[in-house]
Amino acid sequence: MERFETVIIGGGQAGLAAGYHLKRQGRQFVILDAHPRVGDAWRTRWDSLRVFSPAKYDGLPGFRFPAPALSFPTKDEMADYMEAYARRFELPMRTGVMVGSVTREGSRLRITTNAGGFESDNVVVATGGHRTPRVPEFASALSDGITQLHSSAYRNPAHLREGAVLVVGLGNSGAEIAWDVRVGRKVYVSGSPVAQVPVKHGGVASLAIWLPLIQFMGKHVLTVDTPIGRRVLPKMKGVPLIRIKTKDLEAAGARRVARVTGAREGLPLLADGSTLDVANVIWCTGFRNDLSWIRLPNLFAPDGHLAQHRGVATSEPGLYFVGMPHQYSAASELLPGVGRDAAYVARKLGARLDAKDGVVRSDAAEVVSVGP
Repeated sequence: MERFETVIIGGGQAGLAAGYHLKRQGRQFVILDAHPRVGDAWRTRWDSLRVFSPAKYDGLPGFRFPAPALSFPTKDEMADYMEAYARRFELPMRTGVMVGSVTREGSRLRITTNAGGFESDNVVVATGGHRTPRVPEFASALSDGITQLHSSAYRNPAHLREGAVLVVGLGNSGAEIAWDVRVGRKVYVSGSPVAQVPVKHGGVASLAIWLPLIQFMGKHVLTVDTPIGRRVLPKMKGVPLIRIKTKDLEAAGARRVARVTGAREGLPLLADGSTLDVANVIWCTGFRNDLSWIRLPNLFAPDGHLAQHRGVATSEPGLYFVGMPHQYSAASELLPGVGRDAAYVARKLGARLDAKDGVVRSDAAEVVSVGP
């Protein structure tokens, strides 16, 4: 049983940002990540993926993204940046460590993993909201002759069978993947976007007006501290289509179809009663935020929502979150938002440890006096 002041679970952008701020405070901590290599959460996504926000918005605290400000990094460039970030600040990473559970024993928290047990005063959950792929139960009723992939497992068209493709879900992942598989195939797209950014992504209007506006709204307007944020955030079910729009897909020959409701004779069944004879189905149906591995009795409030405010658990002392959807703002799980949330959580976590140890600080990093 290894003991630390703090264990951070998850070594993606949220975990790295939390580690940066704890390192500045001189804290003793470790970051556990299930992937073999720092940045693999980005490396394992589909090959053609580029970040939607320009590089000027993609850096983590203390280290700007090393690319032209208005360029859009590839997923591998983002992964390499994450790895360089961990090296630059000498963050204590443990890769290949899969967490099985978090429980409490007295005032301390215990973490079971495939690499042994850990015990700590604090746990920062930085696994994000994209942990468990969501696929409908009727997917198992589709024919074995149909290749099925969740968007998290899709890499490129070469991994698909010859023949038509049905993409289920029309968020940004669905639109991007449908565009990626369009060449030489019949493509069907099921679903409707929540909205669409009305200008060309990467164009002058987008870079000069829409992206700065969206960044400002996502970070500073739609928060739990504003009336409009408290009203809008619970109703947000997705984000507008950013790069690939429905008109782009239709111009490329993709056919919009009704909602997929089940299976009939091994084929996808649509809401209009028809079936589709396809060779491939790609489920772009999102993720479940599964926190069942955190086995603490007061994790959720009576209304079923996570019992936390700005990443600080309200009923489980020592438990914190970074990178959760709408944790504080609409940008909380995105690159532009995790740094601010991580700084807040680190301040609260540090204040708790200082109060326990009788330490007084003039700011988040400098020790002024230590009590008896």
